[in-house]
Amino acid sequence: MRAAALVLGLLLVFAAPAFAEEEAKVDCARATAQPDLNACAYQEYEAADTELNRVYKQAMTAVHTIDNERDGADVGAVEALKKAQRAWITYRDGQCELAGFQARGGQAEPMLVSGCLSELTQKRTAELKEFLEAQGN
Repeated sequence: MRAAALVLGLLLVFAAPAFAEEEAKVDCARATAQPDLNACAYQEYEAADTELNRVYKQAMTAVHTIDNERDGADVGAVEALKKAQRAWITYRDGQCELAGFQARGGQAEPMLVSGCLSELTQKRTAELKEFLEAQGN
């Protein structure tokens, strides 16, 4: 029994990288199977989220500069950005959950949710970039 468990454990350890390697081989330009489409939509969202985080850090630097140039009641740009971002995340998550209801419980639901997350994240990134441009950054 222990030998069988050991063999099964070793198979799982060696199979996990193979599964990850298969997922990485998805050609998103030619994807047609739903699991591949789901994976590609999620990859697109991950890329959009990475870009959003990069731009958000720049925006946070800009609002720190704004606050450092002010005093008293005029300080608050950092908190305003944080408040806006938290509200946006709540909106994004709710809106994309709603988008998933078009295929609720079906194989396409993850693709719809990831597509929504990607689209809204790209729009938020554009908003933050506009803010930065207005600040001269």
